[in-house]
Amino acid sequence: MKPEKMDSPNQGIKCVVNTCQYYMSGDHCCAQQIEVQPRNASDTQETDCATFIPENQI
Repeated sequence: MKPEKMDSPNQGIKCVVNTCQYYMSGDHCCAQQIEVQPRNASDTQETDCATFIPENQI
């Protein structure tokens, strides 16, 4: 289930991935919430945003 897309940026999230449906100019995210995985990551390189949806995907 994908999160709701808000009309304004989620102030607690900075995102520079401009190919995501939730990206807003100024490097903001407009997803109501995000999910970062995996559970047992041991460094930054192992994490990713599971909320990401390519901007052209319907």
